[in-house]
Amino acid sequence: MLIKEIATIKPLTPQQARIKSLKLQKDNVSKQLKAERDRQKIAKAQQTIASVKSS
Repeated sequence: MLIKEIATIKPLTPQQARIKSLKLQKDNVSKQLKAERDRQKIAKAQQTIASVKSS
């Protein structure tokens, strides 16, 4: 990267920083929600497999 390119990056305003932060939080929460749903599906499937094996 050239120094010229670095110098042209302006700092975010407080409003822009807040929006960026909220977007990141939303993305992270979406990933966590998907992971938790997948975990619960796997746990339910494992429980079903275990109950079928014991029958």
